Amino acid sequence: MLLEKEIVIKTDKLTKRFGDFTAVSEISFEVYKGEIFGFLGANGAGKTTAMKMLIGISIPTSGNATIAGFDIYIQTEQIKKSIGYMSQKFSLYEDLTIKENIQLFGGIYGLSDKEIKSKSEELINKLGLNNEADKLVASLPLGWKQKLAFSIAIFHQPKIVFLDEPTGGVDPITRRQFWDMIYEAAHNGITVFVTTHYMDEAEYCDRVSIMVDGVIQALDSPANLKSKYNAESMDEVFLMLARGAKRGE
Repeated sequence: MLLEKEIVIKTDKLTKRFGDFTAVSEISFEVYKGEIFGFLGANGAGKTTAMKMLIGISIPTSGNATIAGFDIYIQTEQIKKSIGYMSQKFSLYEDLTIKENIQLFGGIYGLSDKEIKSKSEELINKLGLNNEADKLVASLPLGWKQKLAFSIAIFHQPKIVFLDEPTGGVDPITRRQFWDMIYEAAHNGITVFVTTHYMDEAEYCDRVSIMVDGVIQALDSPANLKSKYNAESMDEVFLMLARGAKRGE
């Protein structure tokens, strides 16, 4: 007997308009516990706007969604406590030390001082940063900043972690190591919702959705999408779907 998958993200005709411009138009999808879900789209496709609605910092124009079982209109505070978030542009305070960043975000996520202390030591040991713990984050190479930012985003064991272009600008080896961390988090039951413009990374996802001009044009596993579009890679699939896009940056 197949066990029913636990739905942790559910959207129904979720829409965001800015005046006459519809940035996101009636998107509907479900994401399951422990899934690595790729949210793809060219610049201007609407994926960042959609993600902002899902994490509770932008109010939808219409439609419905639940995140970790909470309503995005009236339970935004509960949502924020149930998720982790990592942005390519800003995730850590560069003028604080590694240890101070961990302590700060641990407090923001509502962990007790005792939990923060034990989990901080555990995290620093795991990352092999014992000798760097009291150094400013600004002194770390970009790849290490990204690994640390991801580790802090899941520090409080959230149900879902949202990653917005998390590997932008890092070298291929570091990207691969970063994805090993994503796999481990998913294995531990954390749902990973990730946007990326690296199509090879789309291959690592359990399922991917591809947005074009504010709507979801395709949603399936990478293997099924490649088969459906008779493509050898996700890059080919993406180009086929995005070719007709009217919106740009």
